[in-house]
Amino acid sequence: MKVSRDLREVTKSNKTVLTVGTFDGVHKGHHLLLDILIEKAKKSGGRSLVITFDPHPRQVVVKGGDIKLLTTTGEKLRIFEKLGVDEVFVINFTLEFSEFDAETFFSKYIIDGTGIEEIIVGYDHRFGRGRTGDENFIRQLADKHGFKVTYVEAVMRNQINISSTQVRKLLSEGNVKGAAEMLGRDYEIFGEVVHGDKRGRELGYPTANLECDSENKLLPANGVYAVMVELDDKVYKGMLNVGRRPTFNLKDLAVEVHLLGFSGEDLYGKNLRVKFIERIRGEMRFIAKSDLIIQLEKDKTSALELLKDL
Repeated sequence: MKVSRDLREVTKSNKTVLTVGTFDGVHKGHHLLLDILIEKAKKSGGRSLVITFDPHPRQVVVKGGDIKLLTTTGEKLRIFEKLGVDEVFVINFTLEFSEFDAETFFSKYIIDGTGIEEIIVGYDHRFGRGRTGDENFIRQLADKHGFKVTYVEAVMRNQINISSTQVRKLLSEGNVKGAAEMLGRDYEIFGEVVHGDKRGRELGYPTANLECDSENKLLPANGVYAVMVELDDKVYKGMLNVGRRPTFNLKDLAVEVHLLGFSGEDLYGKNLRVKFIERIRGEMRFIAKSDLIIQLEKDKTSALELLKDL
């Protein structure tokens, strides 16, 4: 899959079937759209092209733009490639870029830039300054320039439109299982193991302190989770804690994962990919260390039960 970050790197082709969007999460609604994109490109003998943005537009145009990401750009690219997209054009989203009206954007980046045979558009997608690039606008351009337009309806789950907003809501509640149903895959984080305070060893549950590869990555609600962990091409069952460790009167948010059955060397500097399977419990404060150890034993039993078929 070819990835471009400058319009000059994109070869113009009028056999381009494309779509435009942020695609945060690349959820099931996005999957349907991308499947249609790829299928139509193959049928026409053209290329499938995704135009997306980095950073997330809301991080630029919204005051205090601290939106947390479901997928980093690297994760999105990995998913696009796995799905079979031919090319991705990542536009650097700046304040200057955000001032382009819909017609300027479409003319510069698509009509005169990538070229277009057909555009695939999600049911709620708008673009350009003031989000004026709606369905009517796109159809007017299609009539003028002679390209096709396909609109894709929303994908529903429990009578609710699948969206990045809904996935965020579920994760904020700790419902990683529900989020996975909307995403079409387990929610995951990726990061490097860094030095911690080694309290886990004292409790008999050594943990790897994970520093996520992006400070903007959304973490599920504080609590303990059953997880699957990829390390050096091997997969381990584990339990992970997201929280501020109130038992020890600590305030910094930490991500600590204990690999069940792992007896290897220190993991410092290693990269872990962690997939959230199910939440075991919320964050708790314990008066005595012995009470915490008893709870960790219960958590381990719960994790093994939840992960037994994986």
